Amino acid sequence: MRALLVAALLHLFPITPTTVSPTPPQADLDVLFVGAHPDDEAFSLSTLGQWNEDHRLRAGVVTVTRGEGGGNAVGPEEGPALGLLREGEERAAVGKAGVRDVFNLDDVDFYYTVSAPLTDQIWGGDTLEKVVRVVRQTRPEVMLTMDPAPTPGNHGNHQQAARLAIEAYYAAADPKAFPEQITREGLKPFAPARLFLGGARGIAPRTGPECESVSDPVRDVYAVWSGRQSQSQGRSWAAIERDAQRTYASQGWAGFPDVPSDPAKLGCDYFTQVDSRVPIPEPGTASPTAMLEGAVVQGQGGLPLGTQLSLNTGSFAVRPGQPFTVTVSLKSRGSLGRVSVEPRVPDGWKVSGSGTTFTVTPGATFGRARIGAVVTTDRGRGYADRQVEVGPAVRGQQQLLPQVTQYEKWAAVAPQLRGIVTPVLTLPSGGSRQVGVTVTNVGSATESGTVRLALPSGFTADRTEAAYSGLAAGATTTVPFTITNSDPSLKTSNEGGDYAYTITTTGSDGSSVAKPALELVPSATIPQATTAPAVDGVESPGEYPGQALDISRVWEGSPCASPADCSGTAKVTWRDGTLFVLVNVKDDVLGTKLATSDCKRHWRTDSVEVTFDPRGTSENTSTTFKTAVLPVTAEGPPCVLRDADNHQGPGAPGEKVASKVSAGEYTVELSIPIAALPGPVDPAHLGMNILVYDSDTQDKTGQTRIGWSTWGGVQGDPYRWGVATLAGYQPGTGTVPDPVIPNTALSSLDSPQSLEQAARLGLPLAGGPAAPRSEAGWVTAAKVSGQAVQVRFHADSPGELHLFVRDDQGTAGGKVATVSRDGTVTVPLTRALSGNASVVAGWNSAGTLASQVRVR
Repeated sequence: MRALLVAALLHLFPITPTTVSPTPPQADLDVLFVGAHPDDEAFSLSTLGQWNEDHRLRAGVVTVTRGEGGGNAVGPEEGPALGLLREGEERAAVGKAGVRDVFNLDDVDFYYTVSAPLTDQIWGGDTLEKVVRVVRQTRPEVMLTMDPAPTPGNHGNHQQAARLAIEAYYAAADPKAFPEQITREGLKPFAPARLFLGGARGIAPRTGPECESVSDPVRDVYAVWSGRQSQSQGRSWAAIERDAQRTYASQGWAGFPDVPSDPAKLGCDYFTQVDSRVPIPEPGTASPTAMLEGAVVQGQGGLPLGTQLSLNTGSFAVRPGQPFTVTVSLKSRGSLGRVSVEPRVPDGWKVSGSGTTFTVTPGATFGRARIGAVVTTDRGRGYADRQVEVGPAVRGQQQLLPQVTQYEKWAAVAPQLRGIVTPVLTLPSGGSRQVGVTVTNVGSATESGTVRLALPSGFTADRTEAAYSGLAAGATTTVPFTITNSDPSLKTSNEGGDYAYTITTTGSDGSSVAKPALELVPSATIPQATTAPAVDGVESPGEYPGQALDISRVWEGSPCASPADCSGTAKVTWRDGTLFVLVNVKDDVLGTKLATSDCKRHWRTDSVEVTFDPRGTSENTSTTFKTAVLPVTAEGPPCVLRDADNHQGPGAPGEKVASKVSAGEYTVELSIPIAALPGPVDPAHLGMNILVYDSDTQDKTGQTRIGWSTWGGVQGDPYRWGVATLAGYQPGTGTVPDPVIPNTALSSLDSPQSLEQAARLGLPLAGGPAAPRSEAGWVTAAKVSGQAVQVRFHADSPGELHLFVRDDQGTAGGKVATVSRDGTVTVPLTRALSGNASVVAGWNSAGTLASQVRVR
């Protein structure tokens, strides 16, 4: 339900402290977006803006981190200072869509990763509790989030934020989840009505208003056209959204081009529903309000708002010819009069029963199916549905990558999200690997059968068929095969793409067919040099006896205009416990020459990145070595750094680098002690990649990324790096050191903008608990005194006050004070005050509280 927007500054006038009480919560939202970083919501702002303007819906954004681990194209800020900058960008951006409330959770943004497990490890176990608390505080009917699946290249922080949102959708409604929020903090369980992911797999984007007509045989997919005109701003919402995106200047977005002026060329924002507790439009309904219907908008002829309608199939996995029970749940605030329920099932399926419980018997076709029900009453009509997956008793699939295995286990919270990631495994060009086929019996009887492979041209296996036997009900076994790339001339990396093949697994009631894929990665032998190369940026005769590696494949960004624009080769050798790498890059325009003191975030300009995975088995880059070289700096010489690996910061001890820059090209040479790699090396399977970041501008943004083993997001995906054999190297011993990962995030107590919002809404900070009334502190008065502001406060217990003097120009002074009882704090001013000056304060003891007073 919508509440009136109430703008409340706490304690605007000096009054007796004992009569003061914090502002009651004023944060009743209609829509809540949950993302990982500032800018994650940036491609949904067209939709949020339309909903705000056309339906007066109040939206908010949860941002788990402030993006401290990202780059900065506008200044030297990093860490918490960058977080403060990016929070300001986000608040300005979402404000263009009428979004006023941004809830930062203060988790750390450590570095780019595609690993949700690593993200979960770094964020810690209390993040879900914080998201649930915000949901219970703000009570949104509609929740939006990102893609939770480990689709190749999908940011691990995005995956984890989406999983937290999905878990919170269910947990916020459960009084057994985080019960202290209810018993101690006075919150109530709250069940959001509908939950969506941004995007829609398999939907071809279209332009023009007809893009809202989306049809999917199984999923509930919706679209909102961005070409609709804003009545208040007189422009398309796509154009308004683009202006908002340009606000993220620190991320290099300020130069985003204009959107087309022709509405027919503007597309839709796409969303996929995960779940709903209310009536939804029937499949195929095209309407800009379709995502809102049943939750905050009553559809034409629909059931009254507040009606709950859902469908339960009991099980996601069902079998052909075996009946299962479907139950329709209908609850309303008032009488609906006569009620009838009409089940909707695929052609060829059987239905029996009446009322709200049915028995459904699937047909013989395997795959996903939609089970729906239409409810007709005297007060309107409603629809609900649910997915099931039809398959035989025995099902086989290619072994999953670790992060996919972890995702499939997590997806038990929402089974319809299972199986949406195509299983892939990498294979070195011309090499072999063992591939396990996981066979699972979901039936009730012991099974025996066969597993058969049908491989594409250029691949062979030690056997194409193998038997399994005595597989008990509910049990799983693995049938191994050794697969070889028999044609090394096949293209590797993203140039070759996925080499799909078929796994057929037989059982007593039919065969399951899976279509996984193999991905070829380049391979190379690293020979031992006769003598150690001189690290001077020049290849002298005989220094590098190995093959030249082609590092010209594009993996992200704009295509190279020509080999002169961006292309390269690399050579690698080793000697006396040291790896030597020589990289030659053709580049006709050099990017920004960063200062040596700014030798970080190498993707902002021209750079070369060299990566090693010592054992070739890392799930994420925290157990790898990644180093980058800027071939030239503002001072002249190159600089070297480590990023997103086992140990952040400058180059490794003993690492050396040199470069030669000339017209149209540069050469980078570096030596890396093998001992600097995290743990012992497997010389037969050393993961390796060489990547080039090409910038043709002076605004600290990159345009093209090329490399050796290339896939989108490959810098964070060790399993997709190439495979190197370290000829003649004897493996050492040792253990993998614990990773060094940035762990400093900006606290909302040190963010004046977060404090102002918390004071306005009467909520605690960062999704945490509020300070108990008996342990709270707040400001009660403020006045200018010379070059400072005298701030009077009340404190019920010892605690910490974070004070900021604010005016129309921003922050004019700040101070952190530890206090134990009522008193006064002097806050020095850094400049003269302008209009609308106030003091905003954050209190921290057993919880937090924000307050604000006008400066007199």
